[in-house]
Amino acid sequence: MQQTTNTILMIRPVNFRMNEQTAINNYYQKALDNMLPEAINAKAQTEFDTYVEKLRSIGVNVVVVNDTLETNTPDSIFPNNWVSFHENGDVGLYPMFAENRRLERREDILNTLEENGFQINNIIDYTSAEEESVFLEGTGSMILDRVNRKAYCALSPRADEDLFIEFCEDFEYLPVIFNSNQTVSGERKAIYHTNVMMCLGDTFAVICLSSIDDKKERKNVIKHLKENNKEIIDITEAQVNSFAGNMLQVKGANDERYLIMSQAAYDSLTTSQIKRLEKHTKIVSSSLSVIETCGGGSARCMMAEVFLPKA
Repeated sequence: MQQTTNTILMIRPVNFRMNEQTAINNYYQKALDNMLPEAINAKAQTEFDTYVEKLRSIGVNVVVVNDTLETNTPDSIFPNNWVSFHENGDVGLYPMFAENRRLERREDILNTLEENGFQINNIIDYTSAEEESVFLEGTGSMILDRVNRKAYCALSPRADEDLFIEFCEDFEYLPVIFNSNQTVSGERKAIYHTNVMMCLGDTFAVICLSSIDDKKERKNVIKHLKENNKEIIDITEAQVNSFAGNMLQVKGANDERYLIMSQAAYDSLTTSQIKRLEKHTKIVSSSLSVIETCGGGSARCMMAEVFLPKA
């Protein structure tokens, strides 16, 4: 089992904008009223292309699929929410909170991976849960410790506890469940995705411990991370707002490990946090300001990790 992969699936946007359907409980999204929709999409495409170039320059195998104009999918740039790929050839398909995000699930994307030499043995499809308004948005809602077979999940309107436990049974993970909040207009509200406040690398964890208000739950999460010898690098809620939790460790050329994040996330880190991270991994950052502002997601959300076996 590996925690990091060399192959990443990314979807190039054609109609990127602020998704009004996800803004209901994604408090990181903001409207860019001073920019025309065409300009927003063009800027997002530029940020996307620069990001892909950076990943490829360090030896990451990036499979890019273009979004289609046939569907109204402003958030297609975040594929890790609807699909996950596993070492045994299993693929998970997930129920999505926003109706227009359900259109992001495309069979041809799976075919593209097969054309790239990957093997898909089995599709485990949870999407019928949408009919009951029950959601679990892939590796946005869950942080997988693939080596130690633990799955971390902050419950939210997009991460249902029962469905998460079902996933853990199907994929053989031990569930670590907690609640994670942020302050919105003076109120504590659920953080919409676990991967906004937590990132798990080979030997470290970046996590906003203060977002876990319940002390017992916080203690339990720390216990599990320490049990697996992860150095815990704690970040603040202000850093979460700059997407410092939304990072992903990947493998580049010669199995070198890189931690990928946005420029805003990098700029929010302290010198001491950067030093601690650099003991474990090299850091690569890329500017994603329009994508972060309108989409309310960042570097991690844009990468669906491919762990599938080669055919």
